[in-house]
Amino acid sequence: MSHDTMDGNGMAMHMAFFWSKDVVMLFNGWPNGQLGMYILALAFVFLLAVIVEFLSIFPVIKPGSSPFVGGLIHALFYGFRMALVYLIMLCVMSYNVGVFVFVVAGHVIGCFVVKYRVISKAARKSRTDPV
Repeated sequence: MSHDTMDGNGMAMHMAFFWSKDVVMLFNGWPNGQLGMYILALAFVFLLAVIVEFLSIFPVIKPGSSPFVGGLIHALFYGFRMALVYLIMLCVMSYNVGVFVFVVAGHVIGCFVVKYRVISKAARKSRTDPV
């Protein structure tokens, strides 16, 4: 039994995980089955996942700012972050194992860097605060 289905252009769309450089992500013809473009696509989804993790801690609303302006800025960042999350989801829906692995690795590394910075900042602050 085949795990592919045909789209309107007669191209096979995978409906189960597969590993190949012959994948279509986001735009028809990209990465176009070329190894270099596939590697670039993997780097792209990795970077998107890292960026999503960094956007999860921004913006920090400054004390004393207008509630309307602060809420608006926060909502705009949230909207941008959600747009990136949905782009990542569409990439993962290509069912390519490489894309899936690079997205998860990007989220893991992004989360590690973000949390490391937060924990380091808290540790420095606790060492400088008098008890």
